[in-house]
Amino acid sequence: MAAARPVTRVARGITLSVSLAVALLAAVLFSSMVGQLPVTPAEIVGSVLRAAGIDNAWAPTDPIVESTIWIVRFPRIVMGLAVGAALAVAGAVMQAIFGNPLAEPGVVGVSSGAALGAASAIVFGGSLGLTAALGSWGIAVFAFAGGLLATLVVYFVSRANGRTEVVTLLLTGIAINAFAGAGLAFMLFMGDTATREQITFWQLGSLNGSLWREVAIVAPITVLGTVAAVVLGRRYDLLALGERNARHLGVNVEALRIGSIVLVALLTGVAVAFCGIIAFVGLVVPHVIRMAIGPSHRPLLVASAVGGAALLTFADLVARTIVPGADLPIGMLTSLIGGPFFFYLLYRQRKRSGGWA
Repeated sequence: MAAARPVTRVARGITLSVSLAVALLAAVLFSSMVGQLPVTPAEIVGSVLRAAGIDNAWAPTDPIVESTIWIVRFPRIVMGLAVGAALAVAGAVMQAIFGNPLAEPGVVGVSSGAALGAASAIVFGGSLGLTAALGSWGIAVFAFAGGLLATLVVYFVSRANGRTEVVTLLLTGIAINAFAGAGLAFMLFMGDTATREQITFWQLGSLNGSLWREVAIVAPITVLGTVAAVVLGRRYDLLALGERNARHLGVNVEALRIGSIVLVALLTGVAVAFCGIIAFVGLVVPHVIRMAIGPSHRPLLVASAVGGAALLTFADLVARTIVPGADLPIGMLTSLIGGPFFFYLLYRQRKRSGGWA
């Protein structure tokens, strides 16, 4: 029986990998096809082949269809893939360093801190010369700073006696979200009409209006951040054994945690900077995958990146098609999915610990 468990886990991992790959391809294909202007699969394949320098009969002849594919849908799809992967990996890393399945950038206030930083750049960037100095990176830099500050506060407040206290973690997240909400309200008060619209967009979360120049910032950071997290995967496995055991096995625990905090802030900040607050992706995806393939962090992180990309792409597809002629905020949809799941995790955590009173 003992020998059968690893085989079963490997089989589950293979099955999950194939399922996630199929889901990801299906999400990309359907998102490319569906919209106010329908596009056939043949036109999509033909357009991609023509862009690669291969002439074919499938490529669309209508320039409007070509523009829809390359200017509207493909940037939005790639942005969704990158942001979904970034948030899922950030959630998995947070759960690893806090040792708590309830840790997630949106829940504990990291996303709100990043949004406040981005809003500050929107309102004050022009007057401080940030727009001219940093260009498209200005908002991303401020979002990273806000997310980093929020993550550091969560880490130092919620840690006690070598472990994370669940109640303190949640209360810290509530406090940070409340403070960031007040800060966003102040930015709305200080801004003009255009900046107010931008800040409102950040609060709701959306992939609408994604541009290739923004994708060129988000996608490389997501890839590098995911690779860095996977490289640290073995250390996260050792950290799960307990801080003392991890130290005896040669892990610099504090350096690992601080580096991971910077990594979480980077992934969350770059996602929030261009797409706003999209909650619960980092909570739902890593937890479901952990239940399927086990706690080993390297396969968990890779699968979380693919799963997060697929989930957000499907969610965006629903957001722009469920109401004809309207583009719903994707952050609203992910909260509708993740909210009940969070309640389930909260109940299970409380039941396992025998109550918090």
